[in-house]
Amino acid sequence: MERQGIMKALTAPMQQLGEFEEILRKIRTNRGVLQVSGCIDPQKPHFISCAAEGYDCRLIITYSDLRARELYENYRFFDRDVLYFPAKDLIFFQADIHSNLLEQQRIAVLKALAERKNVTVITTMAACMNHLMPSEIWQKQVLTFAPGDVLDMEAMKSTLVQLGYERTAQAEGPGQFAIRGGILDVYPLTEENPVRIELWGDEIDSIRSFDAESQRSIENLEEIRIYPAAELIPDERQRTAALERIEKDAARAINQFQKEGQTEAAAAVRQLLSDAKDALLELAEPLSMEGFIDYFTPRTESFPDYFDPKRTLIFLDEPNRLLESADAVELEFRESMEHRLEKGYVLNGQTGILFSGQEIAARISRENAIGLCTLENAKAPFTVSGTFNLTVRSVSPYNNSFELLVKDLQRWKKDGYRVVLLSASRTRGNRLAQDLAEDGLNSFYTEDADREVLPGEILITHGNAQKGYEYPLIRFVVIAESDIFGQEHKKKKKRRRYEGKQIASFTELSVGDFVVHENHGLGVYRGIEKVEVDHVTKDYMKIEYAGGSSLYVPATQLDVIQKYADGDAAKAPKLNKLGTQEWNRTKTRVRTAVRQIAQDLVKLYAERERKEGFTYSEDTVWQQEFEEMFPYDETEDQLMAIDAVKHDMQSRKIMDRLICGDVGYGKTEIAIRAAFKAVQDGKQVAYLVPTTILAQQHYNTFVQRMKDFPVRVDLMCRFRTSAEQKKTVTDLKKGMVDIVIGTHRLLSKDVEYKDLGLLIIDEEQRFGVAHKEKIKQLKTDIDVLTLTATPIPRTLHMSLVGIRDMSVLEEAPQERVPIQTYVMEYNEEMVREAISRELARGGQVYYVYNRVNSIVEITNRIAALVPQAQVAFAHGQMKEHELEKIMFDFINGDIDVLVTTTIIETGLDISNANTMIIHDADNMGLSQLYQLRGRVGRSNRTAYAFLMYRRNKMLKEIAEKRLAAIREFTELGSGFKIAMRDLELRGAGNLLGSEQHGHMEAVGYDLYCKLLNESVKEVQGISTVKEDYNTEIDLDIDAFIPERYIRNEMQKLDIYKRISGIQNEEEYDDMLEELMDRFGELPKAVQNLLLVSRLRAQAHDLYLTEVTQKGEEIRMVLYEKAQINTAGIDGLLKQYRGRLKFTIDKNPYFLYIRQKKGNREIDNVLDTVRDLLADMERLLA
Repeated sequence: MERQGIMKALTAPMQQLGEFEEILRKIRTNRGVLQVSGCIDPQKPHFISCAAEGYDCRLIITYSDLRARELYENYRFFDRDVLYFPAKDLIFFQADIHSNLLEQQRIAVLKALAERKNVTVITTMAACMNHLMPSEIWQKQVLTFAPGDVLDMEAMKSTLVQLGYERTAQAEGPGQFAIRGGILDVYPLTEENPVRIELWGDEIDSIRSFDAESQRSIENLEEIRIYPAAELIPDERQRTAALERIEKDAARAINQFQKEGQTEAAAAVRQLLSDAKDALLELAEPLSMEGFIDYFTPRTESFPDYFDPKRTLIFLDEPNRLLESADAVELEFRESMEHRLEKGYVLNGQTGILFSGQEIAARISRENAIGLCTLENAKAPFTVSGTFNLTVRSVSPYNNSFELLVKDLQRWKKDGYRVVLLSASRTRGNRLAQDLAEDGLNSFYTEDADREVLPGEILITHGNAQKGYEYPLIRFVVIAESDIFGQEHKKKKKRRRYEGKQIASFTELSVGDFVVHENHGLGVYRGIEKVEVDHVTKDYMKIEYAGGSSLYVPATQLDVIQKYADGDAAKAPKLNKLGTQEWNRTKTRVRTAVRQIAQDLVKLYAERERKEGFTYSEDTVWQQEFEEMFPYDETEDQLMAIDAVKHDMQSRKIMDRLICGDVGYGKTEIAIRAAFKAVQDGKQVAYLVPTTILAQQHYNTFVQRMKDFPVRVDLMCRFRTSAEQKKTVTDLKKGMVDIVIGTHRLLSKDVEYKDLGLLIIDEEQRFGVAHKEKIKQLKTDIDVLTLTATPIPRTLHMSLVGIRDMSVLEEAPQERVPIQTYVMEYNEEMVREAISRELARGGQVYYVYNRVNSIVEITNRIAALVPQAQVAFAHGQMKEHELEKIMFDFINGDIDVLVTTTIIETGLDISNANTMIIHDADNMGLSQLYQLRGRVGRSNRTAYAFLMYRRNKMLKEIAEKRLAAIREFTELGSGFKIAMRDLELRGAGNLLGSEQHGHMEAVGYDLYCKLLNESVKEVQGISTVKEDYNTEIDLDIDAFIPERYIRNEMQKLDIYKRISGIQNEEEYDDMLEELMDRFGELPKAVQNLLLVSRLRAQAHDLYLTEVTQKGEEIRMVLYEKAQINTAGIDGLLKQYRGRLKFTIDKNPYFLYIRQKKGNREIDNVLDTVRDLLADMERLLA
């Protein structure tokens, strides 16, 4: 089966290589390892893809995680669908909570194999050594559903749990499922989106995918295969047998320890046994049973056994290094197991869950394999069935010298070479082809897969390779862009959006939370209560105020209620009393303050609009090239922000834009592009940062990005000698420095610019008052770009739109490599292993410990645990110089383990620190954990975060709740949104200043935003009359959400809140559709609820403050400042022939009397009100 993607230009020349033809002949009948030496790393992917033509499966085994990733990146040029199979984490398998990232990657591979797809898998020797369940057992567990199938919902619950899925209220993350009535939502690990299966009776009516964030359907599916969310899926029989074996082993171990008087170890075994029992009997966590795999099945397989030998070709990347890496894995595992056996952390039967390297080598030698070596020959235990030697050279780099490249290409042309040039950017590829053609070379750009390259031709195409390579014998050479321009490019993967949104939903509201009612103030939410009056049932939300009095709010009017939110969640706010003026006074005070800030902002904005600034020219070719050299894919938000900044610079007005986005969301790149644009128009750029270390980091980034262009970047901070600083100061004055990056040293009097055009400020809120004043003076008439990492809430952003230019980066760049998170009980053995494992791969470790008084002690303890490591500590009470020195050493890699308090939250980017251990993680807030965790995983290696807690010191329940929150956080569930919320509120405080923060605390964030919004509109002269009153509707019909329709209280509240916010026909239809989609057919009471809400919005537009029904009368009260055409009232009354009356009172009202015929009411009250409102629309002036 032909795979798409490989260009003939790359494969055809190989057919002229005698050795290669020989290898292909030999493969057909080969058993054992064919050794091909003389290969080089950049050329291996090319060789593999050419040699594997005609095979359905290709298994590439390499020696380390890092090398596997590199191969994966480079092989994607030949096969976009290549998969990576990571090793199981044998050492930390018994954590309480894993994030299922590794599992997702592994199961994607098992799925591809089960579907007998044409597939290339890259894996490591360590992954081949894991014991696995026989593949046929696993494949039997796959569930397939199609419309029309019969499905037993009850049985399904336990089946999914057995397959490793977890039941939740709604399926938001991979590996979760939810059941609501006749609807089953499942989020399989192998699917991009979760799936919704809707039943009609017990038959499947429809299957559709839906969006995890909004829970709305995307498209209908013909069928769905649900793959297990775990690899070890024992049936009833296996579980019982395994438990017996485990109990036997445990009894033996307990006996032995008691004989030796080791009571602690015996207790540890007892704990282990009870945990294993829980897991097996309650089916809690199939993942945590992975370490017991040998107890479940007498026969285990290794990963290569999963491949069908007839369809598979195996490639070994440096066979001897494979054996070395196998030995290292074995040694680590053996040592770890010995330590643990002694302490009773594992049982005897768990120590053999690894095949030895020798066994794997012997297994591979029975298959069809090719060993790729650079120099040395494959040793035993590999059976070598033939040796071949290739001549391959690497291409020497040209380091940006176009002349050298042309010289070589001319020589190659003369010698009849075929040359393929790979360019990562299409624009640059095309331009390169033109430039070379001008030099008399036969070069052209194409992406045609069938086009071959002829001797003497230079074919340029779009692609990526790590480095170039040459096959001198067949005169064929491939040159990568990195050989010409230096610097290797990496592209980021496609990402899923995290939609930042105002958490207006009530999903996080639980009983006992504080809420704000716009007219009555702050109270405590006490739950939903059903109240029946005159046979009409409605849901009310109960709110308790100071002094124990309660207020019942109809569920149709939840839009006057918000969850009280404020950045400082620790202190409880003061409750208001019902029926007093206190709340109105607070509201008036805040309203005045808000109006003040709105006026200031509007004035400032208007002033800046009036002044004219420098108008920059359009983008140049250089700018385009410079931007294409960015090694990642920009996120949508980033592109929008970049366009906005350029637009500001090219217009007459003075730019003053704020860019918010978390660390690592790509703010710096926006600044770099703006700076580059300014420099091209001969302007100077100053980049102001709060700390010396950040200055150094940004300086390195700028220099790296600008190195191919004539731009001079200088650094001004304490890391520079005074002589260097002096030189920078004089050169700035002369205009010889284009970009200067520095701390507040840039604000000193002696720093003057020749022609400053752009000021970039990083984290403005971290500068002191005096510095801020100086910044203000600098700002007067130049363009300013301010960057901040504290996210700004969406709602605030919306209210300030039009008076403050802001760009918000909400889309996280998919973490370079996801972070593997574990939650576990603190135990020194684990700490030792986590640290040694990170050091073994040359990385560094953060150990977060939040108590300054005993930080020295814990540092010494870690130094004793891992004697080979350099351990240091850092905390906020140290002198600034000391702290800087330690951080500097850490960045430079002189310190291996840094024990630190939470000061590392603030924006440092150290790509080599990829393991973080957090001590007593249960004492930290989610937002803190979220920010801390963002400090690791900033390179292309798997990062680990260990959240440790001490089990015995706390009540089980509280601990469980905490850990549940942390677990949500490991999978970025809604816990992540709460954390975002905390941070956003902090951001709101920063943006508007501390005084406003006080007002925000007084009324809660949401109401504050509403008031701000109104004030801004008012100052801008937009009418806000309709914002000043609420409309109440009270009709005698059942309008509520019944228990059987939405069971989950939080979801129900959320839906109530959203229904009460319906503004128009479109939103009404949308809500109707969503309810049908998520919860099935709407009961009558819910339909009524939607209609009432729609009528309420209509009545609000007509300036009505209430529409109430008492018996046969419907009373509609007008707002005192209603802007209606009173002349039309007469005509309206006439039309109703006496059934409609109008009374002029303090609040004028209409009174409608319904007709009765006998006992039967002739009209439905909802229709009556709808018609009345439609007729009254004529009164709008």
